[in-house]
Amino acid sequence: MKYFLDNEFMEKPCTIDLISIGIVSEIGKKFYAINKDCDLSQASEWVINNVLKPMPQYDYKNNCWRKDFDIFLMNKEDIKKGIIDFIGNEIPEFWAYYADYDWVVFCWLFGSMIDLPKKFPMYCRDLKQELDRLNIKELPIKQTNEHNALSDAMWVKECYEYINK
Repeated sequence: MKYFLDNEFMEKPCTIDLISIGIVSEIGKKFYAINKDCDLSQASEWVINNVLKPMPQYDYKNNCWRKDFDIFLMNKEDIKKGIIDFIGNEIPEFWAYYADYDWVVFCWLFGSMIDLPKKFPMYCRDLKQELDRLNIKELPIKQTNEHNALSDAMWVKECYEYINK
């Protein structure tokens, strides 16, 4: 089963801090979570304006997650368990767009790459590399709600389906 994923994250020297993750299966099943333990004090102006502000769970005035709006807020352990439950018994094939950082932060949810569940591959397929291989410079599918992990994961799925029809 193919799974299309996207993460929003903050880059810091020598690490990547997960903000949110979206995963969509090839049959349209969806998983979305926000890392409630993300250190929002480290967010750059770009992350605040493009990732956090559009999230209803984010309190811009106080630079924290809203306590009265906790839908999708989970700690990393619960996100990991949620992903395992979401994938179930499937043998997943993961796809992402510019997948490198997405895959690293995904693997870190489990500890390290070697700690991934046994049925998970140790790599993620990269839609951008596939587009380059096929010499596709532009897609007719436009992103909406960009920098929302679930919306971006749905876009990756749509693009994959477009180039494989």
